[in-house]
Amino acid sequence: MLTKELQTQSLPYLHLHDKIYQALQMMNDNHVTHLPIVEGDKYIGIISEEDLLLADNDHQEINTLQQSFGNASVKSDEHFLKAIQIAAENGLSVVPVVTDDNEIVGALPYNDLLKNASEFMSLNEPGGLIVLEIESNQYSFNEISKLVETNDAQITQLNTSNDPETGIMQVTIRINKPDISDIIATFQRYEYNVKYYFGEEQYANELRDNYDNLMNYLKI
Repeated sequence: MLTKELQTQSLPYLHLHDKIYQALQMMNDNHVTHLPIVEGDKYIGIISEEDLLLADNDHQEINTLQQSFGNASVKSDEHFLKAIQIAAENGLSVVPVVTDDNEIVGALPYNDLLKNASEFMSLNEPGGLIVLEIESNQYSFNEISKLVETNDAQITQLNTSNDPETGIMQVTIRINKPDISDIIATFQRYEYNVKYYFGEEQYANELRDNYDNLMNYLKI
């Protein structure tokens, strides 16, 4: 999904001649700590609540704080996950969306981006999560997928990250099956290092342990 396709909260833009107190009020009204600044249709930059509060006089115009303007933004034809990356790297509560000509077309609140990411990754759907650790040169998507499919399940999401110092790859896979005990057993049988897993059977085991502990307590 591209950033221009997201349906999110509509946010106001700031202008260079707006007063600082007005900008702070807009941020407060919209529950954000950043807002983009525009001149006409052009994106000028983004400013934070923290920088506004440092001003000596809140009746100053925003253009007196240009040294504090940030320039982070995402293009309208980029994937929305890029916006999440930019927000995380720059500590932003809002990510401006611009065209190739630097015209602003929207502003994405970080909370809305996270909601879209949750839907994109089907986190509200039943399923399990498995995290594997393997040597980078031994990674095979085809083999991992085949091992999952032999247990009548499918991979709905897969992400990888590498540690350049150790050469270890962490593979996070989401499975469309809440009970993943058989899949875990298969990975272990093929000597995969299962670092974490979260599935239905984990909660069942926890409930069983709690029940057993309670029964033992009552026998005392």
